Amino acid sequence: MRVTASSPSPAIAVVSLLGLAASVLAHPQATRTSEAEEAAISNPTTECQSYDYPPVTQAMSSFPKIWEYAATILPGDAAGHAKYASFNTSIPKIAPKGILTDSTKGTNYPATDPDCWWTYSNCLTPKLSGLVPDVADVPEPRTLGYGFDDGPYCGHNVWYDYLSSQNQKATMFYIGSNVMDYPLEAQRAITDGHEICAHTWSHNYMTATSNEGAFAELWYSIQAIKLVTGVTPTCWRPPYGDVDDRIRYIAGQLGLQTTVWKYDTEDGTEGSDGVTAADVTKNYDDFITKASQGAFNTVGAILLTHELTNFTMQTAMDYHPKLMQVFDHIVPIAVAQNKTTPYLETNYTMPTFAEYIAGTTQTNGTTAVSSAPAQSNSGSPTSSGSDPATSSGSPSPGSSGEQNQHVNGAGHVKGSVSGPLSAVGAAVLALLWL
Repeated sequence: MRVTASSPSPAIAVVSLLGLAASVLAHPQATRTSEAEEAAISNPTTECQSYDYPPVTQAMSSFPKIWEYAATILPGDAAGHAKYASFNTSIPKIAPKGILTDSTKGTNYPATDPDCWWTYSNCLTPKLSGLVPDVADVPEPRTLGYGFDDGPYCGHNVWYDYLSSQNQKATMFYIGSNVMDYPLEAQRAITDGHEICAHTWSHNYMTATSNEGAFAELWYSIQAIKLVTGVTPTCWRPPYGDVDDRIRYIAGQLGLQTTVWKYDTEDGTEGSDGVTAADVTKNYDDFITKASQGAFNTVGAILLTHELTNFTMQTAMDYHPKLMQVFDHIVPIAVAQNKTTPYLETNYTMPTFAEYIAGTTQTNGTTAVSSAPAQSNSGSPTSSGSDPATSSGSPSPGSSGEQNQHVNGAGHVKGSVSGPLSAVGAAVLALLWL
């Protein structure tokens, strides 16, 4: 089954979204009780139907509302409050910038870039001492650190099936709200041997957040990943690449290494902001040309791509063979760094770079994920189970192909909104954003 490569017009998108909502209303239950059952679904519409996963359903009160900015630590979160209190007085005195949807809005920032603000200057080496430089490429020559933002996407099985067929592993930057919406889809990344990194709770511009808000966005994203998959990430990517030394410090206190990029396909903004499908393919082609001309013969590269829409996933499938022709190796970012223990949990490992390129692409052990089964919406949870844009040429300051709006898929919303109404809600929200 082929993921549609073309991007629909707004009118077609309206019809498609209403059709999806109607389909879910007609078939409200999507029976699946395990990651394996979810991974076996081949129809994207069925994939995106709502289901309950008891560990998530029962833990919803311990998390912010899905897709809402996590402005504060929840009152009853003793662990979160204790962790924040352990370092909040040492947070760099850097004021928040702009607004949550655009950190540059109304910001009068010094040309000297005192905060190492990536959005302003693509700065990668912090100005404040004690902070670790961002990861923006990989050390192995002629190697692509392969990664995808904004997952897990509810209809990703065709894409993940393709990766499995190629014995290709990648780094998945997962949004906390999506993990809670699509827990079995998130579990597939672990099963298939991919690396998971955090991508915040609600995908806002991080330098616009308050200190506590920045902490909460990261804290609840990694807690969601731990709850669902059993592992705690040690890496994260700021939405839109928006990071400065204040945010780096907060992330560092949570054990998170900041990972950005130097090359951007702009696939996440295809169909908006004037970006066309032709622009995306040109960015891929330009990147491939640079690789073929030896640009990465000494140090490898990281390219920004997304697990966001049918278009982004199909384009990734189309270009994977072409990337293989110009790179000696395509590996998860952790593998390229020889980071064999990518999570706080030491019972899960990834291969060394040498092991991976020799054919051992997966070495992970067991994880502590709950065994409680998922249920369709007609069931009631019975088990507690929880385990608590730059172009592809030279980068330009402040630009990013990261999508500006993230619709909550077809609506696997647990706790607050569930079942067919969530799909209708997602469709309505998307219509408002067209």
